[in-house]
Order: sequence, then C-alpha cells, then structure tokens
Amino acid sequence: MSPPARLRALLAEPDFVVMPAVWDGLSAKLTSKAGFKTAFLSGSCVAASRLGGPDLDLVSFAEMFDSFNMVHGAAPDLLVLADADHGYGNAMNVQRTVRAYGRAGAAAVLIEDKITPRALTSGGKPCLPRDEVRMKIRAAVEAAKESGILVMARTDCRPTAGVDEAIARIEMYVEEGADIVFFDSPKDEDEIRRSVTAAAGKPSFAVLSPGAPRETPTQKRAAELGLKIGTYPTGLLSPVAAGMLAGLAALAAGEAKADSALPPPQLSELLGYADYNTQAERFRL
Repeated sequence: MSPPARLRALLAEPDFVVMPAVWDGLSAKLTSKAGFKTAFLSGSCVAASRLGGPDLDLVSFAEMFDSFNMVHGAAPDLLVLADADHGYGNAMNVQRTVRAYGRAGAAAVLIEDKITPRALTSGGKPCLPRDEVRMKIRAAVEAAKESGILVMARTDCRPTAGVDEAIARIEMYVEEGADIVFFDSPKDEDEIRRSVTAAAGKPSFAVLSPGAPRETPTQKRAAELGLKIGTYPTGLLSPVAAGMLAGLAALAAGEAKADSALPPPQLSELLGYADYNTQAERFRL
C-alpha cells in the first residue's frame, strides 16, 4: 500500500491518532522506533532547527522539502503529513507543492489560508478572502489525484475573522474535497464541537501542545470531542532544546556531560552503528 492509502486505512480505525512533530532524520527515526505510525513535518519545528528562529513564514519550500526528504529517508515507514504552509504562492504554486510531496512519498500535505508574507509583526494571522482560499484548496485537491496524497485544509481565520467565518471555511473545505480539516485556535470546547460537526465526517486535526491561546484538550478529551488527529509541535522540540541547554551548562561547569545525557552505548545503538556494521560486512574486501 502507498503511504496515502496506509494513512487512509489508519484514519478509518477507531483510535485517536497522535502525530509527533518532527523536523529531521533523528527526530523521525526516534519517533518511528518509539512505535508511532505517523508524524507531522512541522513548519515551526523546521524553522526552529534550520533557522534557530520563529515560525513566521521565513522558511522556503526548498527547505521544507529538503527536511521532508531527511525525515522520509531516516524513517521510510513513517506516514508523514507535510506542512506546506500557504502552498508558497498562488494556486499553481500550490499544485506544484502538492505534486512534489506526493511524488516524494508523503502521506498527506497541509495547505492553509494565511496571507503571506505576513505583516511585519509576529502577532495576528490575517487570512485570504474565502473565494481565493477555495481556489487554492481546489487546486490542491486536483493535484493530489496524481499520487493519491491526502489534502489537509487549515483555516487560521478564527482570531481575526471570528468563529462563524472559520466554520464556514471548514464547510467549504469539505465541499471542495479536502480529506482532513484543521480549525486552528478554537476558543473553547463548544467551538471544537462546531468544527467537528462542520467537518461532516472528515477527520479533524488539532494542535494540542499547551501554551498558545487556544483550547488544548487532553488526548482522551480530544477524542471525546470528535477530533481524530492531534499533533504536538513542542512535544519533542522543547525537550531537545532543554537537553541542549543542560549539556551546555554542564560543559560550562567543567563537566563532560549533563546528568540527563544518554550513555554512549545507548546513543550508538539509537544512531545505528551496529546496523551499519552488519550491512557493510557484505562489502568488505
């Protein structure tokens, strides 16, 4: 089965789907080894890892696509939802983006309705007019037919245009044939329920990392509310940053490693040194 077909089958199962957010080969490999079947190639995580900066539309398609190839190469069985942001341009750019991810082996791709480049501030998420968004999602769904890749349509308009407009966009995404829908920044559980109803049976995706001004239910509660997929953009990234800070503090204090560091044999095992030797043995002279 192709990655999109496998993801469709997974979404047809009754369980809530947890998608850890990944950004490179190591994060993908560890996610797969931990038993997760899916992962979200998160734009915010890629921005943090590649730029050491915030997720403010500064990462290009080429950088995201390169990150996807690292993720897919390190964990080829992982079903990856690729963050394609706004599609990197107009409807034709969206089609190119969707086709590229489909050919490369992504299971699904995310297209959102934000305006880019955004205003020169980190606050607010101004979005495109609804009719223009419809054309971008229509273009994505058409392009997805080539590979079967699933299209996830996201609206960020709740903070600036209100919940009624956000719900209307979810309904529009369903009309246009999106496979998964994403209503970002719900204020409370009632808004989540409204979005799930508007999805009309299509799987609903949510960001469940704490800290942002949005309703973030637990996995159990998310499932009870009708959400199907939950991702955690800071779930791996924040502990990784904390581990680096601990390592740097240990070095600055004259130590060789932080207390939380993995023992060298365990790190070597995770990175696959023994597997490399096994495979290379066949070619030794």
